[in-house]
Amino acid sequence: MLKRRYVASLIALIGLAGTSTLSLAQSSNYPSKTIRWVVPYPAGGGSDFLARTIGNQLSTQVNQTIVTDNKPGGNTALAASEVARSAPDGYTILSADNGTMVFNTALYSKLSYNPEKDLVPVTLMGKFPMILVVGPSSDAKDAKDFIAKAKARPGSVNYGSAGAGSPHHLAMELLKVNADLHMVHIPYRGAAPSLADLAGGQIPAMMVDLAAGAGFIKGGKIRALAVANPTRLPQLPDVPTFAELGFKNIEASAQVGIVAPAGTSPEVVNALQKQVATAINQPAIRQKLIDFGIEPVASTPQQYADLIKTETVRWHKLIKQQSISLD
Repeated sequence: MLKRRYVASLIALIGLAGTSTLSLAQSSNYPSKTIRWVVPYPAGGGSDFLARTIGNQLSTQVNQTIVTDNKPGGNTALAASEVARSAPDGYTILSADNGTMVFNTALYSKLSYNPEKDLVPVTLMGKFPMILVVGPSSDAKDAKDFIAKAKARPGSVNYGSAGAGSPHHLAMELLKVNADLHMVHIPYRGAAPSLADLAGGQIPAMMVDLAAGAGFIKGGKIRALAVANPTRLPQLPDVPTFAELGFKNIEASAQVGIVAPAGTSPEVVNALQKQVATAINQPAIRQKLIDFGIEPVASTPQQYADLIKTETVRWHKLIKQQSISLD
């Protein structure tokens, strides 16, 4: 009996060693073929720019083709579900934002994927800090004045967003809660149409990221009042943070990272993270991202996983408090 147990244990150890050796062999050869990079948004947007910019540099580094595959739909759920069902070998990866990894589980009662069980974090590539902006018809002198005027007219001030459940939408909801405001949400299908209506005077305000709104701000079509970031943005040095105005809890950004199918070996995840981090930290790439309005990050897999956990607690509380649902 003891002999049988010894043999069984030995076989198990050999199998474990074999799996470990295989994983190491895979990581040492990785990548050895084309990588499919799925982006859950249409071509031309901020997430697409981020993936293609880093992907081009990554392709040069690893001497392999990186194919960008745009799969919009379902508040990123369509692409996330497809990647979750893909082979866990590091050759299908997903650009995942905080909608994918944080918001969706609170916004939908049923979801076609489970971010915690079906996807593994690789790295947070960058952040798109949110900015409170108003149209040319607004008489608000600054953010404090805007808040005071909105508070004086509860329920009569509208605001736009890039879509229900988007980081832009939830950033404004965060402002509403912290400043005790009652404003009416007008969701659009993307940042571009909402910005056009803001500039045209159809809506008075919204939260937008610099990548989407820079042209409107620099062109004087809209005005930036405050940034939902711990520090001022280098591109908008004269625009204060909400913390400077006395609202310390208003920090919000679109956070875009890379995730892989669950079951992808830690060795492959680490190999991919190192290559992506190297790409992001190339001076020319880093500056290109900053100029576009992105704060480069290049976190470790564990740092990204920890961020997802803390962000889930923070935003789920807000979503439930404000009774926001996409069902």
